[in-house]
Amino acid sequence: MAKKPITYKDSGVDIKAGEELVESIKSVVKETHNDSVLSNIGGFGGFFKPDLKGFKNPVFVSSVDGVGTKLIVAFKAERYDSVGQDLVNHCINDIAVCGAKPLFFLDYFSTGKLEKEVGYEVVKGFATACKENGVALIGGETAEMPDIYDAGEFDLAGTIVGIVDEDKVINGSTIEEGDVLLGFRSSGLHTNGYSLARKVLFSKYDVSQYIEDLGCTLADELLKVHRSYLPLITELKEMKGVHGFSHITGGGLVGNTKRILPEGRKLDVNWESWERPAIYNLIQELGNVPEEDMQATFNLGIGLVCVVSYEEADSVKAAAEKRGEEVFEVGKVL
Repeated sequence: MAKKPITYKDSGVDIKAGEELVESIKSVVKETHNDSVLSNIGGFGGFFKPDLKGFKNPVFVSSVDGVGTKLIVAFKAERYDSVGQDLVNHCINDIAVCGAKPLFFLDYFSTGKLEKEVGYEVVKGFATACKENGVALIGGETAEMPDIYDAGEFDLAGTIVGIVDEDKVINGSTIEEGDVLLGFRSSGLHTNGYSLARKVLFSKYDVSQYIEDLGCTLADELLKVHRSYLPLITELKEMKGVHGFSHITGGGLVGNTKRILPEGRKLDVNWESWERPAIYNLIQELGNVPEEDMQATFNLGIGLVCVVSYEEADSVKAAAEKRGEEVFEVGKVL
């Protein structure tokens, strides 16, 4: 008796589903393209011809990241349209604080079994954030890997590439003693601290449960989109006295801002200078989480820090407030 043939689809990989996903996302991806994009989705590489007019000594800046275990919240809630936005905005913030203008983004989406509707929602999220930030989505990879991911699970990674003139790189080298730390609100947990948050919160609450202290469901709170600080940074970086920016991600306010401090400088943070959003109080109280862990794990409501000279702090603060930002003096440099 002849053996039954085993196809690639039998092993768990559906090439046709992948092709259908690519076809379905072409229009939303195309909407992010500009005159610098020289290729269409589906090729072996993405081609981007940057406009270098106005740059004297251009330097490319890149960053790669993921969304972490925030994805598990998305799985539980069966909501997939925001995690792509999270990834794009996180990556953009990481190079924007260096003074760079983001140019293009590439994504990696891997799953156990490709569900076209889920994939479409994720990629639509990438495209939405790219359009909002003026960034081209020029390429990506979708991988179907059975036996690595359980049903309904996937992982994401993304790479951003931007450009800055070498003499306009912001690296904190001009930070001085007495500089003021101006803090700007986060939109939630952003994309960090979810392993601790999930361990604490899901021990008591269901993902769809409405929580009075939060004024929304747990899913609504935990899936708030990681905000982009690009427009804010773009304006403030041109102002006199601005010496550095810190994107507050894993490691918290101190851990991230220390990365741009010159040798010998320290931070004096006033943790009482802003009111923490209710989600952090809920996590700390429910899990009896030590304050040290809270400060090192979460942004605690401050997603961006601008380090500015004492003399110019009021001007920078006023410019940010004119944009509708709530600004906090969260500390100083010693």
